[in-house]
Amino acid sequence: MNRVYKALTIAGSDSGGGAGIQADLKTFQMLEVYGISAITAVTAQNTLGVHGIYDIPLAGIEQQLEAVIGDIGVDAAKTGMLSQPEVIELVAHQAVKHGLRQLVVDPVMIAKGGASLLAQSAQEALRTRLLPLAAVVTPNIPEAEVITGMSISTLGEMKEAAVRIVEQFGAGAAVVKGGHSSGEPTDVLYDGKEFHLLTAERYETRHTHGTGCTFSAVITAELAKGRTLLDAVHTAKQFITLAIRHELGIGAGHGPTNHWAYWREQQSSPDKLKEQR
Repeated sequence: MNRVYKALTIAGSDSGGGAGIQADLKTFQMLEVYGISAITAVTAQNTLGVHGIYDIPLAGIEQQLEAVIGDIGVDAAKTGMLSQPEVIELVAHQAVKHGLRQLVVDPVMIAKGGASLLAQSAQEALRTRLLPLAAVVTPNIPEAEVITGMSISTLGEMKEAAVRIVEQFGAGAAVVKGGHSSGEPTDVLYDGKEFHLLTAERYETRHTHGTGCTFSAVITAELAKGRTLLDAVHTAKQFITLAIRHELGIGAGHGPTNHWAYWREQQSSPDKLKEQR
């Protein structure tokens, strides 16, 4: 029997299915990785916005983590919505206790509709407790600005922010995503030694809900399979670009991306994906 690779997502639940736990598990499945989860909060949301947030008690989060890690095991893990400092402290403790070295930190702060998903008091805990444990951190530009305290509007400033996240806050690597910049979206990967720039075509659409969750989930799944970080980020860039390009058109607001698109492209044109790297 072939080995089954396992990825863990520690995040909030999105009842609309476009982001959070639901997006992560869909992504893992599309990349042939078995997904397990620990839910940190339940949200009532759809494409029009977040209508309610209900935090899971700390004991419940801890029991979920102990249950799945102890029995099933984890090859790589990712974090998403960790809204309170106590949750971040708990997750950091569990990551150290269970040796979760392939940890992808997606610093979820604001939903597409504008709702805050990270308490102000949790920002310092994110910087000091979680980032030093991360193999890679995947902020968009607004999130990178909050983490570093700097204003980011140029490619050079994106590079500087990535360096700060690694050298000042102790992360293994950082990907500052360029979706909020003008022009073609260029992501900056700094691996602690050198920069890698990943650029893709921009598609004008409102259906981009869950892009950050999905992008980081791809990296997690690929790391779980033993891929290098650079290969994992390349795959994430291809996956999310196709997910945006082949939009589903669901909902009246910020609709979800298409989690089938990469798999379908892989089935029909596998050589084309390889050539694009």
